[in-house]
Parts: sequence; structure tokens; C-alpha cells
Amino acid sequence: MKFKLITTVPLLIALAGCNAQTSSSTSGWISAMNNRAPTKTTIYVCHAFGCSLKYGYHFTKGDLAKLKRILHAGRKSPEAELKAIGNAVAWFEKRVGPYVGSDKDKGGLDMRNAGVPGQMDCIDEASNTTSLITFAQQHGFLKYHKVQSPVARGFFLDGRYPHATAVVLNTENDRRYAIDSWIYDNGVFPKIKPLEDWMAESPARH
Repeated sequence: MKFKLITTVPLLIALAGCNAQTSSSTSGWISAMNNRAPTKTTIYVCHAFGCSLKYGYHFTKGDLAKLKRILHAGRKSPEAELKAIGNAVAWFEKRVGPYVGSDKDKGGLDMRNAGVPGQMDCIDEASNTTSLITFAQQHGFLKYHKVQSPVARGFFLDGRYPHATAVVLNTENDRRYAIDSWIYDNGVFPKIKPLEDWMAESPARH
């Protein structure tokens, strides 16, 4: 994954804390990233690896209406809503790309761009997807899922490179799903799969 080797203690703590469990509270993750929680109008987009830089993207009325339409297309079932969440993530990445400089962001391992404004590692991606889902939840756009704190897998000692993802909880059956947008280029539909399956993967796998 695109992960800054020269990292901060808070970032390591965040990864360690999210390796084994999820939580409905995202405040610990936000604090560790030195980021800000989304408001009713603004999402703070992380970029430059490890949430080193943030860009406050203000939603227009048109943006809000578009996000609502995308997510309301999934109200027939939990499965449909997961797909709608993926569509929302892809749309949001395309929407903010020209402002953040992430429209050319490449998926997967790309250490050459560590620290470059607009480029994103999995910490940035997990943070931004979590913020978007939190924002949607605040506006009542989700019917079957709730945002959870990001989780991570792999800590070198187990032979796997660290990798983090956003997570949602299906409120009907308590199953958790990874929403992983890091592995693909900007604006591409993310990988969505049961969290236990995602945790069992090698981080290098797509």
C-alpha cells in the first residue's frame, strides 16, 4: 500500500488500535489523524499520505442533492445500499479531485508520491471514505448501515504490510463491511466485502 514509512506516533497508535476491533465512534481515529469531523456542510479531505494535509470541501446544494439521490437508490435492500455507498465514494472522489489535486491519484503502492499534495495513501482513503459516510449518516441518507471507525491489517511482524480501510455496519444483521478505495485509481468504485474476508487478505492483493 502507499504508506509513509516515516510516520508519526499517533498514526501508529491509530493503526494498532484499529487492528483488532471496530467501533461506532470515529472520534479516536479523527483525533489521531489530527483531522476534523465533518460538519453539516463540510468534509475535511485528507491527502499527501497519513492525512498530512487537509482540504475543507464545502458541499453545495447541488452536491447534497446528488449525494442524496445516489444513496437513496439503495433503499430497497442492504445489498443495494452497499452498492450505493460505493457509487457515492466514487462520485465524491471525482467531485473533490480537481480541488484537492487528487484527480490523478493512483491506486495501490506508490511510494514515489509519498508526501505529494493530492496523492493519497490508505490512511487518507480510509479517513475520507469514513468522513463521507459519516456525513451521509448525519443527513439521514442511510437506511441499513452505520459508519464505524476504520480498521487495519498487517504490522510487518506478521509478514504483512499495514493497510487500513473504512468500515460500515449492517444494522439488520450486525455484519461489518470494508469499503476499500485505496487499491483503485481516483473515482473508481471501491472494493466492498465482508470485513472478516478483507482482514484475511494479504495487503498486496487487489
